[in-house]
Amino acid sequence: MPRVDNETFYHDALEAHGTTAEGVQWISEQTQQVRFRVLCELLPDDLASIELVDAGCGFGDLLLYLRECEREPARYLGLDVMAPMIETARARTGCEIRHCDVLQDPLPEADYYLCSGAMNILTWDETQAFIRNCLAASRRGFVFNLLKGRDTSLIYNCRKPAEIQQLADTLNATMTVREGYLAGDFSVLLEHC
Repeated sequence: MPRVDNETFYHDALEAHGTTAEGVQWISEQTQQVRFRVLCELLPDDLASIELVDAGCGFGDLLLYLRECEREPARYLGLDVMAPMIETARARTGCEIRHCDVLQDPLPEADYYLCSGAMNILTWDETQAFIRNCLAASRRGFVFNLLKGRDTSLIYNCRKPAEIQQLADTLNATMTVREGYLAGDFSVLLEHC
């Protein structure tokens, strides 16, 4: 059973805040930018030769950030389950944005998958499936962030890096973790061995 209703969780934020970082349930654009910076530091320096899938792309803010940093990948594909976000992301990025449920739908192959925040309301079982699916669809690796802590929230999915390390071991993946950039947050790169 899902932790919370995805549609309601994001629809209410979109209604209240529009096409902003708050509209995809981030505290602010500043914290969203910090997360993007850390996630991008885990990707190769030269993105101009890679294919990147943004799983849970929201409004396409990650690609806009990459463009601003002059690090646009050779090919970008956004995936999301929320129709209003998909429409907005298509208009804002000019890129292919697909309706896709990472937990249920077949995923396209790419060099890297990246996910910023889309696992924050999943259950632990869903989180593990999301990570497995994205890593399996990537040729090189999967970069993502999670909220850090004990899994006691009724809304948010909080995990510890050690839990992800155990999962990485079962997936025969190497793990690089970044912490300390924001309270209660950590970012991970899982790469195929």
